[in-house]
Amino acid sequence: MKKSAILLTTLAMTLAACSTKTETTTSSTTTSAATSTDTASTTSTTDASGTTAASTSGAAASGTGKTGKDTMVIQESSDIPTMDPGTSYDTASGEMLENMYETLLTFKGTSINQFEGLLATDWKEEDGGKRYRFTLRPDVKFHTGNPFKCADAEYTFRRNLVTNGSESGNWFLSESLLGTGSNANDDKSITWDKISNAVKCDGETLVFTLPKVDPAFLSKLAYTGQAIVDSKHAKEIGEWDGTEKTWKDAVGADLKKSALAKDPSGTGPYKLVSADANTMTFKAFDGYWGGEAPIKNVVRQLVPEESSRVQAFLNGDADRVEFPSREVIDTQVKGQPGVTVEEGVPALSAYAFLMNQNLEGSTNIGSGKWGDGVPTNFFQDANMRKCFVEAFDYDQYIEQVYMGHAKKRNFMLPPEFLGYDESIEPAKFDLKAAADDCKAAHGGAAWENGFTVNAAYHEGGKSMQTALEILKQNIESLNPKFKVNVVPKQWSEIIDQKNKEVVVYGGWSPDYADPDNFVHTMYHSKGYYAPRDGINDAEIDKWIDEARSTTDVEKRKGLYKQIAQKAMDQSYFILLPVPEGQNVYRDNLQGKTVATTNPMLAGGWLWKNLSKTQ
Repeated sequence: MKKSAILLTTLAMTLAACSTKTETTTSSTTTSAATSTDTASTTSTTDASGTTAASTSGAAASGTGKTGKDTMVIQESSDIPTMDPGTSYDTASGEMLENMYETLLTFKGTSINQFEGLLATDWKEEDGGKRYRFTLRPDVKFHTGNPFKCADAEYTFRRNLVTNGSESGNWFLSESLLGTGSNANDDKSITWDKISNAVKCDGETLVFTLPKVDPAFLSKLAYTGQAIVDSKHAKEIGEWDGTEKTWKDAVGADLKKSALAKDPSGTGPYKLVSADANTMTFKAFDGYWGGEAPIKNVVRQLVPEESSRVQAFLNGDADRVEFPSREVIDTQVKGQPGVTVEEGVPALSAYAFLMNQNLEGSTNIGSGKWGDGVPTNFFQDANMRKCFVEAFDYDQYIEQVYMGHAKKRNFMLPPEFLGYDESIEPAKFDLKAAADDCKAAHGGAAWENGFTVNAAYHEGGKSMQTALEILKQNIESLNPKFKVNVVPKQWSEIIDQKNKEVVVYGGWSPDYADPDNFVHTMYHSKGYYAPRDGINDAEIDKWIDEARSTTDVEKRKGLYKQIAQKAMDQSYFILLPVPEGQNVYRDNLQGKTVATTNPMLAGGWLWKNLSKTQ
């Protein structure tokens, strides 16, 4: 039930922690050529309604004038799945929510591993890391005017544990507080007593009690989906009443179009004042405890047509837009009047080709025999995996797909995270070594008989198609009996586990800023990807379990280095280079620079920290 993936096509397609983590490049004017959508031509999904730019409203859409000092206009290609933080698991929703709602903790400046209080002013760890006490900020109001109290925080976390639906990120909160990522429908050990004892108020102090130490717990609390909701307002409009009597009825509830999604109330610096299918309008909240934000109005517009977004930005009719690719920025935007383009935006994602070791029952192995197919144990042989790893030209991929702006990786973990060790050499392109490993694989049967491998990508995913064509060319050059079929498929085919793809693209973007979110997901036999990839390494499982059960930083670093090295030695993935992002903004927008970016924020920057000179 935990899926935070960019599997094959994206974090922008439905599939993620618990079932979906949709990701668009909602830092808008930050683009990553890796594109969360896996396509070189777009960085997010298009609204299902087929709405075009002509349907948006206001000066920014018509091109009749500039946006003005008090208004920021944002244009993106994706719709907003939900405005209920209890089910949000995508960056499009996340950017809106992180400016309307607030969490107990947030990231300190641009750090991804240091925290400061937001709705909490102080916190204390007790019982060796199995209990936390949070002192809450006084004199805070929700957008309704209701005062923020401990009861609101207690209700929020209990609601998240109770509902924990298949399209939310609440699985990792539940793992910390209940010892399972499931909800009560799927795990009968979950009781109301467990939930109510896990989070409760002691006067106006919020107390969390964990079944075991979780070194990632604080980082999970900084996730937008754990933002505090207005419990009085929620109950009044028909949300769960927060009681033991009704909790079972709320388990697994679909909150995407909940009453709270339609009528939100947070403590954040902006409140929603209007919304339709194409345009959302926000106003600075004059009752905000941190003082009214400099930009008074924010208008978020749905503009699927990429050329319309680019032109609106160049005209000054939109302050932030989603760009389709680095190529567009470099050729059409860079150097234009009133525009700044910065390089070096951190990319907190990881990408790879998965070589499925568990092909029993696969519909994609041809005859299931050498020659016109592959046997079900094809990638169980480490030499065969090494052959494919060494046959991929990483430098060619960087040049062709990312115009030279990408870096190689040695682990399915961003270098910014604790546990990434630069001393481990990334894989190298080496056709001679690849040939030697292919000859050794399966006692020489692969080399003697040949094989036909089907490698799938999401239809329209240009960057992944290019990558697979590179792999195909090099594998086929080793032996005339080797064949790789690069197969475009619909998303529904690819995510159907019954099909068991042989080679498929996968990736991950962080839910919370801890290495466990990547490492357990990708490498543990009970993680998200490893079971789909057939990885079952008892030694690595043991190291991961140790690393997620201690707060000793040095011990965790050592364990993650061991995991990374063994995984490289075993060639469990073809680790893909990850692109450097760009930050593009109009010169009159202040505060939106690489130096002020926090990549763990859905938008990269909070609106309250931005201002405009004209």
